Amino acid sequence: MPGAVSLLAWGRLIDAGARARHKARAGLKAAGLPPPEWYDILQLLGRHGAQRPRDIQHKLGIEQYTLSRLLARMDQAGLVAMQPCTVDRRGQITALTAQGEACRAAMWPTYAAAIRSAIEARLDPDERVQLAVMLEKIA
Repeated sequence: MPGAVSLLAWGRLIDAGARARHKARAGLKAAGLPPPEWYDILQLLGRHGAQRPRDIQHKLGIEQYTLSRLLARMDQAGLVAMQPCTVDRRGQITALTAQGEACRAAMWPTYAAAIRSAIEARLDPDERVQLAVMLEKIA
């Protein structure tokens, strides 16, 4: 059984993450923008280029069935393009489109405001560094 302090830390980590996600989701919805999961996928593709869905799943921790639905919706919206994989013809590659990049840019100010509210408004710069270091150890 984990110790009491570990259980407390776990609960606070889960709660803080849920609250931050809720704030981001509410802000994006109020602005008429897609949910945070879409931003995360667009950001991943923007930073790392086209990816296989299984790689997106692994990097973002999204269940396969959930990711399949998200990518299908994002493809229909023109934000990503699903292309056959040249290495494995059975697989697909997901690529960011110009429309997806524009959507990601439109989402960023709202997403950034949620980050500022959840972290920067509550922690001084040294505490933010400490938090980042501690989270890296458990990520």
